[in-house]
Amino acid sequence: MNYKIAVSGAAHISHCCKDIERLSKEVGREIAKKKCVLVTGATTGVPYFSALGCEEAGGFNVGFSPATSEAAHLKIYRLPLDPFNIMIYTGADYVGRNVIMTKSVDGVIIICGRMGTLHEFVTAFEIQKPIAVLEETGGMADKIKQIATGPHRGVKKIIYEKDPKKLVEKLIAQIKEEKKKVINIKINS
Repeated sequence: MNYKIAVSGAAHISHCCKDIERLSKEVGREIAKKKCVLVTGATTGVPYFSALGCEEAGGFNVGFSPATSEAAHLKIYRLPLDPFNIMIYTGADYVGRNVIMTKSVDGVIIICGRMGTLHEFVTAFEIQKPIAVLEETGGMADKIKQIATGPHRGVKKIIYEKDPKKLVEKLIAQIKEEKKKVINIKINS
C-alpha cells in the first residue's frame, strides 16, 4: 500500500451538492485504485460513502472512531462498522479523534463538510499536511479558498479540483514530493 489518505466531509449531507454520494464514492474508488489506504472518521455521510467506494474497488479502509469501544461506537455515537477493515477506537470524542486521525495520514481530502471538517482542515493546514479540496461539493469545501487566503505561515499548496480522479492523482503527487523532501533532509543531516 502506498499512502494513507483521509477523506474529511459532512456526516449529514443535506447541505451538500446533489451528487455528493456519487462523488464521495468515486474519491474512495480512486484512492483504492492507487493502492492507498483510505482513512476516515468512521462516520456517516461523505466519509461513509467514500469508504463504500473504496471497498467496492477492493481497497483498504481504516476508521478512526470517536468512541472508546465497539459498543459505544454503535450505541452512543450510532456510527457504522462496515465497510472498515480496521477500526481504531480513540476514546477521544470527535475533537480528539479529528486530531489523531489527521496527524496519522499522509494527506487529506476535503469534500463538502461542516465544522468538524473545518477542524480537520485547520489541523492539516497547521501541521502542513498536503490538502486537496473537491470543489463545488458544498459546505466547507466551497469556503476553504477564502479561509486559506491571506496571512498564514507558509502553508504548502492546497489543491483545488472538481474531478475526483484528478484530485486524488494531484494529492498523491504532492504527497510524493513531500516524502522526497523528508528523505533528502534525513540524507543530508
